[in-house]
Amino acid sequence: MSAHASAPLRTGGQVLVDALRLHGVDTVFCVPGESHLPIIDALHDHQDTIRLVVCRHEAAAAHMAEAYGKLTGRPGVCLVTRGPGITQASIGLHTAAQDSTPMLMLVGQIHSEFLGREAWQEMNMGQVFQTVVKRVEQVDRVDRIPEILSRCLHAAVSGRPGPTLVSVPEDLLYAQAQVSDLGAYQTVVTHTGAIEMAQLAHELAQARRPVLIVGGSGWSAQACADLQLFAERFQLPVCTGFRRQDLFNNTHALYAGALGPGVNAQLAQRVKDADLVVAIGTRLSESTSAEYTLLQAPRPVQRLVHIHPDSQELGRVYQADVLIQASMSSCAQALAHMAASAPPSPCAWAEWTQSAHADYLAALVPTQVPGNVNLGTVVAWLSQRLPANAIVTNGAGNYTGWVHRFFQHQQFNTQLGPISGTMGYGVPAAIAAKVVHPDRVVVCFAGDGCFLMSEQELATAKQHRLPIVFIVVNNRMYGSIRMHQEINFPGKVYGTTLENPDFVLLAQAYGLEGRRVHYTDDFPGAFEASLRAPHGAVIELCTDPQAITPNTTLSALRQAHSTSSP
Repeated sequence: MSAHASAPLRTGGQVLVDALRLHGVDTVFCVPGESHLPIIDALHDHQDTIRLVVCRHEAAAAHMAEAYGKLTGRPGVCLVTRGPGITQASIGLHTAAQDSTPMLMLVGQIHSEFLGREAWQEMNMGQVFQTVVKRVEQVDRVDRIPEILSRCLHAAVSGRPGPTLVSVPEDLLYAQAQVSDLGAYQTVVTHTGAIEMAQLAHELAQARRPVLIVGGSGWSAQACADLQLFAERFQLPVCTGFRRQDLFNNTHALYAGALGPGVNAQLAQRVKDADLVVAIGTRLSESTSAEYTLLQAPRPVQRLVHIHPDSQELGRVYQADVLIQASMSSCAQALAHMAASAPPSPCAWAEWTQSAHADYLAALVPTQVPGNVNLGTVVAWLSQRLPANAIVTNGAGNYTGWVHRFFQHQQFNTQLGPISGTMGYGVPAAIAAKVVHPDRVVVCFAGDGCFLMSEQELATAKQHRLPIVFIVVNNRMYGSIRMHQEINFPGKVYGTTLENPDFVLLAQAYGLEGRRVHYTDDFPGAFEASLRAPHGAVIELCTDPQAITPNTTLSALRQAHSTSSP
């Protein structure tokens, strides 16, 4: 007798949604399409267990799913249609890949009998996305839906987490069959061994100027707490990878600052001067390593202990002295045990660590910038005003330099920013954050160019009753591109100036409140009022285009080029 003989008769759409339920999926982000209507219909029948968040654009839906994956550690699920739908959603796949975020993309494919004929909206998912996602599968029979979903969910959370894609031909979603279900996916945890911990202990014993760099995904609140115990026992200066600042309490006396674009010069030099770098979770990517200059690739000057959950990442860019494959939870637990069992001994680098934190504190003082709105002062005020568990999101652009420098994250899972550097991320990420944590304050920072790449999702926030404060930093240009334009082609401004809508009226058109801030001192009142807005609010900060970074202006960049030119 077939294993499926006793199973109920269901459509492919019902089989798929039942599989999602068994895997613990509680939220699906989507833009509906006719190719996957049976999935929508099955989700209708399970509204009590799976929430459907309907978005206005596939890119935003994908970024919401990616942000969900960051916040929960479980694969964020996105549902889109074929051709144009998956093409527009592909930016979220790229973000999930570069950010090491577990994600499952579900795509309604064309009728299986039409495959290979370039039918309407046809796309060969395997050929297009095999270099972006960890696995790409196309269902060929209804009874294989549970198997293929399980395979892709396991891949999404294994090793270095990432996105997977499953396409299902439309006719298979309508077809009926008796199909047996499978159990939920499991996350495989890799553990450190006694030999590896002994090697790490030996490296620490020989060091005089150590630095701890933490980053990557797969962390939990407990893992961060265990990491802190380890850092405290050995009095290690801790710096965080690009947009991973919430992995270590920024107010802690051991915190040395964040790596990434605009890194504090003193911190960058400290990493270069270190005789030992212990890198945990991070790939030491181009952004974190300052284009592979803080640690030279492939062989750093410093001794390097590299701990990562994926063996494929160890030795990929850097040849380390000690390589340890371990998940963040097991690694942090082992580090905490190592700290607890280590005999008391005087710290040989106490002054080194204290000066690292002092450098970080000095950089927290807002700098003077042109114009009547000082973004540094605004961010510093918010850092003091917001509760410790508030979630701050951002997209890409020079405005993020102020956010990353002057906001102090105190708890895990309070920062959502794209490691991939994609614009338009902050708005959908904020919406996903409010879906996952409706009881927490969520604040989104977006530049004017960044905001207009996903502003249509204000309608999504309103429809799903998600009150969020969106802060639009309006300098009327693509700031980061303009900065590089001035550095490389000074005075030749072309293609980087923006003519924007009235952001206050735009917010009101979506049913949110809108406020405009022309002076720094007016921001606190505007924010407090926006925080009380029942449907959320948009605050437009009118900043001076000259304020291109916390430390320089456009004129200064242009002048520096003219004085250095022959």
